[in-house]
Amino acid sequence: MEKMPYQEQPLLVQAGSIPFDWHFGLPTIRGDKVTLREVRQSDAQALLAMLTSDEVAEFVSPLPRTVEGFTGFISEALHERSLGNSFCFGIVPDGYEDAMGLFQVRQLEPGFGSAEWGFAIGSPFWGSGVFLQGAKAVIDFSFGTVGVHRLEARSIASNGRGNAALLKVGAMQEGILRRSFQRNGRFFDQILWSILKDDWRQAHPVLMPKFH
Repeated sequence: MEKMPYQEQPLLVQAGSIPFDWHFGLPTIRGDKVTLREVRQSDAQALLAMLTSDEVAEFVSPLPRTVEGFTGFISEALHERSLGNSFCFGIVPDGYEDAMGLFQVRQLEPGFGSAEWGFAIGSPFWGSGVFLQGAKAVIDFSFGTVGVHRLEARSIASNGRGNAALLKVGAMQEGILRRSFQRNGRFFDQILWSILKDDWRQAHPVLMPKFH
């Protein structure tokens, strides 16, 4: 992940009546299908099992292939959050204790005016509604608490499921990034998607999740 400058003045946004500063830790956001919370070292084993299967790994940036690799990934995610560069939610489906997937958002410019998000979730939860509910909460958190104005995503053009998911949450296709993603010695086209804060607020005026 590209290193970005430290943001000296963290953005404070009201969560209920209490100012919330995400630099010191992410909130827990609960829905009826999924809970989003900050990733933990104890998630490493479950993330390894869920995200390294062939059907999941085919369309995402390379992830660690060992438990130790995932503990390092989680440590880095926590460090980058403390610097204000990015944040990473673990996806915990209802009835589970460990994260079965990830939402990660990183700033593209100092201050998080523009940001890029990525996601991966274990295939047993595809089509369950867990992703859609979690994605809406992450988008709303990004706009409402972090202060993002523009949220971008890049998805391999042949990733039909991922592109359909982005379309379903309201992302707009902006163009094709030709041969912009390399995997296993091959280059792939990516679709550039975006969601703007003003558009999101018009479509979801009262979605703001409750923090716990």
